[in-house]
Amino acid sequence: MSKIRQAKEKQVAEIREKFSNAKSAIITDYRGINVADMTELRKQLRDAGVEYKVLKNTFVKIATEDMNIENLNEALEGPTAIAFGYEDAVTAAKIISEFSKSHALKLPQVRAGVLEGKYITESQVSDLANLPPRDVLLAQVLRTMQGPIANFVGASNNIITKFVYALNAVKDQKEQIS
Repeated sequence: MSKIRQAKEKQVAEIREKFSNAKSAIITDYRGINVADMTELRKQLRDAGVEYKVLKNTFVKIATEDMNIENLNEALEGPTAIAFGYEDAVTAAKIISEFSKSHALKLPQVRAGVLEGKYITESQVSDLANLPPRDVLLAQVLRTMQGPIANFVGASNNIITKFVYALNAVKDQKEQIS
């Protein structure tokens, strides 16, 4: 086997591993983005624990063919860069979306994504980017869970308070009779 073929197989294996380990992969078209902006985007992504790689479409197709990610090949046309989010499924989408909004040319352009092994469309990536941070979502869930508990405690307290008032009224009535 030639060294070139071995190198290509190694790249395919690395891409397969990236898709397997990533919670999300955001597929972008980076055409038109200048070097300074690309460097800035990569820095923002790297600081957030996201890996942004320019990859050959053929290698990505080969690496993901046994992963059963439907419609992925449709997004792999033209120059492709993929942001792999390993720690958080939302971070890569959020950074790319905010970066794109803050630049006049709206680059890089999101084509699609893969969220925990499932294909998501460009609009779903946008929805993912608009989610509040994980901490805020957890706080909202906890607040929702606390509501019924607080209502139960309040209702229980109300019953006990009324019972105590009734006992006091009976006591006062008996004292007046005696």
